[in-house]
Amino acid sequence: MHNYYENARNMAVDILRKESTRSTDLIRATAEKVVQAMSILAPSENIDLEALIVELLHLFSVTVQDATVLEDHDPTLHTPWLPDRKGSIKWRFWNRYMTYLEREFGMPPTVVNSLHALTDMILERIEEPARNGPWDRRGMVVGSVQSGKTANYVGLINKAVDAGYKLVIVLAGIHSNLRAQTQLRVDEGVLGFDTQKTRKLDQKSQWVGVGKLPGEKLVIHSLTSSDENGDFNKTIANTVGVMIGSDPVVLVIKKNSSVLKNLVNWVLHVGGSEDAVSGKKIIRNVPLLLIDDEADNASINTKDRAGSASNEVTAINGRIRQLLDAFEKSAYVGYTATPFANIFINPDAETPDHGEDLFPRSFIINVKPPSNYVGPSKVFGLDGDVDAGIPAMDELDIVREIDDYAVPSAFPPGHRSDHHPTELPASLRKAIRCFILTCAARRARGQEKKHNSMLIHVTRFVNVQGHVVELVRNELMGLQRRIEFGDGNRVPTLRKELQDLWESEFVPVSQDLGDEAGAFVCWQQVDSELHAAAAKIQTVTINGFAKEALDYKDHENDGRSVIAVGGDKLSRGLTLEGLSVSYFLRTTRMYDALMQMGRWFGYRPGYLDLCRLFTTGMLKNWYRYIALADEELRREFDYMVVAGLTPEKYGLRVRTHPTGMIVTALNKMSHGETRQLSWAGTLVQTTDLPKELSLIRANLTSTEKLLTVLGAPDAGNDLHPKIWRSVKAELVASFIAALKYPALSAGASGEQLATFIRKQHTKIPVELTEWTVVLLSNAKPSDDRKREIEGHSVGLLERNPESQTATTYRLNKSNILSPADESRDFENLVFDRKWYDQVAWKPDLFEDRDWLEEMVDQQAYHVALELTKRWKENGKLRAPKSDAYERPNGRVLRILRPRERGLLLIYPLLPPNKIKADRQGREEEPTGLAADGEPIIGVALSFPPSETALGCEYRVNRVWKTEMEDDDRYDDDD
Repeated sequence: MHNYYENARNMAVDILRKESTRSTDLIRATAEKVVQAMSILAPSENIDLEALIVELLHLFSVTVQDATVLEDHDPTLHTPWLPDRKGSIKWRFWNRYMTYLEREFGMPPTVVNSLHALTDMILERIEEPARNGPWDRRGMVVGSVQSGKTANYVGLINKAVDAGYKLVIVLAGIHSNLRAQTQLRVDEGVLGFDTQKTRKLDQKSQWVGVGKLPGEKLVIHSLTSSDENGDFNKTIANTVGVMIGSDPVVLVIKKNSSVLKNLVNWVLHVGGSEDAVSGKKIIRNVPLLLIDDEADNASINTKDRAGSASNEVTAINGRIRQLLDAFEKSAYVGYTATPFANIFINPDAETPDHGEDLFPRSFIINVKPPSNYVGPSKVFGLDGDVDAGIPAMDELDIVREIDDYAVPSAFPPGHRSDHHPTELPASLRKAIRCFILTCAARRARGQEKKHNSMLIHVTRFVNVQGHVVELVRNELMGLQRRIEFGDGNRVPTLRKELQDLWESEFVPVSQDLGDEAGAFVCWQQVDSELHAAAAKIQTVTINGFAKEALDYKDHENDGRSVIAVGGDKLSRGLTLEGLSVSYFLRTTRMYDALMQMGRWFGYRPGYLDLCRLFTTGMLKNWYRYIALADEELRREFDYMVVAGLTPEKYGLRVRTHPTGMIVTALNKMSHGETRQLSWAGTLVQTTDLPKELSLIRANLTSTEKLLTVLGAPDAGNDLHPKIWRSVKAELVASFIAALKYPALSAGASGEQLATFIRKQHTKIPVELTEWTVVLLSNAKPSDDRKREIEGHSVGLLERNPESQTATTYRLNKSNILSPADESRDFENLVFDRKWYDQVAWKPDLFEDRDWLEEMVDQQAYHVALELTKRWKENGKLRAPKSDAYERPNGRVLRILRPRERGLLLIYPLLPPNKIKADRQGREEEPTGLAADGEPIIGVALSFPPSETALGCEYRVNRVWKTEMEDDDRYDDDD
């Protein structure tokens, strides 16, 4: 039945692909015709017509945005070549792989087409393999967690081999099981034979993946295998009898300094010749493609410090560079889902022994995931930024906050390696029950041969993991017995518990997700599959010491269901097939640690509504924050693409961007390293506010002191906002430094921002010397919101809290700013000749100078609004909706603001006494604050961009690292 269904799907896809438009009616009619035809060929087979229609609708509804690229356009370093050669290359490997993706993998046609275009984009930029003379290309592809980067670089390998690359090496993580998993994907997608049986294509080969397709068996070899111990070995390489430079050869190796050292020595031994100039051995006329998977992990030289003359390098980084340096012709492509960590590599770092560092100087490609991708923004929601074209998104109703684990008998925070948990918290027992229901529901939906996985990550310590596995295994066995044999007189029965859980937990979510949910199944259908589903589940340990393996490959025909308990090996790179339920405890604020947890992102066709993530409120909030930071840096990338800038320029921008500081992994920043942070061109706003009365009072007092010095406002009376112009920089700096907010509330401390402001108005040329200060106010408040602040009447503003701790609360959508407020300093002012002369030199306005000059002597607000519309039309700005630019955009306002001017917005807020109930039905939470209490002061600062702004020096020390990490840090050998 399974093969007949796939044949029917493939036939329908082939028919529909030829149609220019594919309506629901056409898809249904095509499916009916195909099923009717199949019923004639196989009368005994019952193909589920409705399931086929649902899958076809899904396949043809997926959309993919085009990737964007920053590149170095130096014609002496690279010559465009692919368009001229594309017609003469026989794309045998690529065409075979494309057929495999469509027919065996079931990849949507639009995604295959996008992959085709994207791999062309990369291949064009790495270099023509037949190009004469030495060349060396360095690039990076930035994707999303679990979005299909392996399929991407497997596609690139196929095209590179077709184009003439003779040696392809894949660096596949730091763990043996991840390397073996990657090798298996290469076996299936490139080689076509099982490397555990033979590494050289011959008559003994056992066909897998693309090798099972009808047609010619393409000649290609491997020097590594998909066995756990199948990494590169010099002895085995010599016995295989494959020489580099003739038939194409692919290796998949672990990022291990010994393995890399042996590989470098071997390739130089079998293919190297002495260079007359340097005296070193070099390999000529063998173009190398080196693909670095998880390029932000272990590949970066963390010993390199800014300003240091030391040539010290980390072992793995040094060996990778030596490998590239050994070839006359080489291309390096790093793949990462941790955006821009590799940007922090020093682009000028080079040593005589290792060659150039791995900065992606040639190109950086930002890959957009397809519309069916389930990523951080979709799972946790997104705090929108209209000015940046980032729409707000609600979180999926699949995340469950938990707090019952933090007891001595379970998984208390800060536990050590000798901790012995004695019981599972109720939330974990519930998660296991959810997993059983998910497995049963997927069987009821006809997915009985699909893999199912559950992830449990509660500790990094191997010893503690052993205790957890024992507890989980006992819990699972008890549930399996009760499902099979019943509960006797026990009340309520387990089946009744599971029915209640299904109807309260799963049915509402399936209804809420609508088309994104799988096919509807009722409790009776789920109940009938419970025993078969539960009996199939096994518990395994995944760490450096466990002998158990996931072994999905051995269950291709019947599917495997596992509960995987582990630490670091579960967290980075390793794919858990059919992951549906995750139970994750980890307290960290740093980006790459959060991304390591992202095994639950990816694609969930037909079972998204069955997925659940049990985690802490802190992690949920940080993920939401990081998702916006990630989106902001990617939008900055696209903006610089439009401006035609290079990877090095973008690297400089990210290295000085405050958000770049937050999203960069701690282990990429050496102890004692100094960073220069700049807030030029950014909007900074307080998003976490204090609940402690002493801090509320202190911030109000600081505000009153500032208002006393400012005196009478230049504009605004009664309850309207008050505006002061030409305020001295030191007044603003002193005020900001005195404010007391939770750590990272504004992405920086008040002292850092004050230091940055002071640096600008004391340097040459001077900047930020004049400030506009605005005290915001609700002009029509109810009587209970009216206040007096240092003689100024204000109506308190309301901002809804999203979450809270004992001492702080976070603003809903992380915004204190009302977007229209950022244009307050443009109101009732004329954009005169002096103003034009102050801003026309800015690179962002280069293409608009003539137009801008025509706008001289018009109202400044009008100029900003018209430039916003102009930029929207030419693609410099993106809006989440068509009417989003009925007011000036924030980026435009900051660019039009002269570098001498800054904007400070002061928000007196009504103390919120409740956090409103969310859509999961929880009750409103009291905050402990009284609405008639003293105003809570929040601020926003808008900085103009500047090419000459001095950065604020920031030293990464142990104290800061400790604040950003928790005690539950990962060990390399975990």
